[in-house]
Amino acid sequence: MSSSPSPTTLDAASDDLAHAASDFRMATFRLARRLRSQRAVDTMSDAQFAVLAGLKIHGPHTLGELADRERVSAPSMNRTVNGLEESGYLTRTPDDADRRKVIIDLTDAGRDVVVETVRRRDSWLEAAFADLSAPQRATLAKAAAIMQEVAAR
Repeated sequence: MSSSPSPTTLDAASDDLAHAASDFRMATFRLARRLRSQRAVDTMSDAQFAVLAGLKIHGPHTLGELADRERVSAPSMNRTVNGLEESGYLTRTPDDADRRKVIIDLTDAGRDVVVETVRRRDSWLEAAFADLSAPQRATLAKAAAIMQEVAAR
């Protein structure tokens, strides 16, 4: 005869899971906030940087594709793109195949912002990791793989 966990045991396990999830969420947000503060252009918003980084990683996009990728409305993305274009970080070029479309791409200055921001963020993390023990760094390496798996769901 198998025994099933008592309701008290299930409640405790559920509470433990909820507490662990909440702690993880708070730690992740605090770390993300610290990383976001490491940027090449202090006046650039997170949304603007996300557009530049997305263009660097995925290549040129139309406005609609950028809006879809960032999960914002086309008018909102247009405002973001306008600001980045005015600052010289990206360009708009008519599509050769369909003149109704405009292709948005990084300028060298935009690419430089992404590269420098990533360098600063990696440097900050590297310095933080240097203060950790080898077992702690190994734990974080394992956690990074698990976080990637969770984020991919």
